[in-house]
Amino acid sequence: MSTTAPIDLFHRTTSRWGRATMLAALVISLAGPTYLMFGLGYWPGWGPVLQAWLSIAAVFAVIWIAEPITYYPMLGPAATYQAFMIGNISNKLLPSALAAQNVVGAKQGTAKAEITAVTAIVGAALVHLLSLLVFVGFLGSWIVATIPTSIQQVFEYVVPAIFGPVLIQAVMSAGQRRTVVIALLCGAAGVFVLVPLVSSASIYAMAVCAVASVTLSVLLRTKTESTAEEEKSEVAV
Repeated sequence: MSTTAPIDLFHRTTSRWGRATMLAALVISLAGPTYLMFGLGYWPGWGPVLQAWLSIAAVFAVIWIAEPITYYPMLGPAATYQAFMIGNISNKLLPSALAAQNVVGAKQGTAKAEITAVTAIVGAALVHLLSLLVFVGFLGSWIVATIPTSIQQVFEYVVPAIFGPVLIQAVMSAGQRRTVVIALLCGAAGVFVLVPLVSSASIYAMAVCAVASVTLSVLLRTKTESTAEEEKSEVAV
């Protein structure tokens, strides 16, 4: 008789298939450039290739590390695989997951929150695809031509309208108010202090603020909180 918990089996299955699908997506995405360079003879040499890679890495390398660390605690392993496969994490998938977790009362870091995030991302992706099919594939040109200019100006406020509720949801679902305050202060310091003083730091501001928030939250825990977390860990083991 197996004593493996269902969530452990779920984690093993999603990890196996998550790695496989991510590797498959990587191979497929590189197939086109590889064919152009080596199949059709458009290989420019290592110099231009390395220069292009370094240019991209200088801008996005910090995101390669910061985004998984930032999203993983809220999504869990299975939903993280989904999110990075689908894309549009911060403006579509993460808000959907947080909204669903808030509705069902799932505390982040629990199995319930993880399953909720997986389900929410599936729903968000399905709605996105159907919306693209209808409103872009079939009605795209007609909708753009009929929208008045005064309404089109409102589109500039779409991003703030998305991130505002996401921030409120994250604050409301956080178990520790001290952590919320620390995160907000670190974010404000990054936007209003770090970036203005060092303009080139705008690339790394998110990573610096995330690391600083986590570090300060751990260091400023009270003795009672630390003991409670240790007891929970012992019970889980």
